[in-house]
Amino acid sequence: MVKLTLYGLDPSPPVRAVKLTLAALNLPYEFVNINIIAREQLSSAYLEKNPQHTVPTLEDDGHFIWDSHAIIAYLVSKYADTDSLYPKDLLQRAVVDQRLHFESGVVFADGIRRISKSVLFLGETKVPKERYDAIIDILDFVETFLKGQDYIAGNQLTIADFSLISSVTSLEAFVPLDPVKYPRISAWIKRLEQLPYYEEANGKGVRQLVAIFKKTNFSWST
Repeated sequence: MVKLTLYGLDPSPPVRAVKLTLAALNLPYEFVNINIIAREQLSSAYLEKNPQHTVPTLEDDGHFIWDSHAIIAYLVSKYADTDSLYPKDLLQRAVVDQRLHFESGVVFADGIRRISKSVLFLGETKVPKERYDAIIDILDFVETFLKGQDYIAGNQLTIADFSLISSVTSLEAFVPLDPVKYPRISAWIKRLEQLPYYEEANGKGVRQLVAIFKKTNFSWST
């Protein structure tokens, strides 16, 4: 019997990407909440599992994997009945991988982490306008990626959708999505919201994250 444990917290976009993947694969797992504001990720017990002290961390039969992109690719490769979520076709996989790298290196790094670190951990209330501009650039790219297709890496649902939907919807904490300017993104979000597991795996966590940042009363500097 599969024994999986996921360490993280619902407001975290990368954690939600893993929860979406686990739900899509119908894999049972134990969820252990890690309060990063309280620095629980720096405990000796957690550092033994993940010396990089990030969330999420996945435990599978005594083995520990971290980084959401590595985790979701691993889960599909090991447990999926088909390769639809992470195609074995090299060209299709390359597109999925590109989107995953885009999420990691651009959306999360430039659009979420820099703001989260300064506001939540350093207590800053003014965020440089260049961070706002970075989010607009991100949304412009995602809108372009969706041209002529229903999903982020083509016309079928893949782990790239799980990774990017978790972070793109989280940008709502900083910049409300304009459905007129970004009709493809708006339609894509609505499409994924129809997944039976979406609300539990991603929707509620997005609202929690938005509420957290709303309480900070941060604003953009000029």
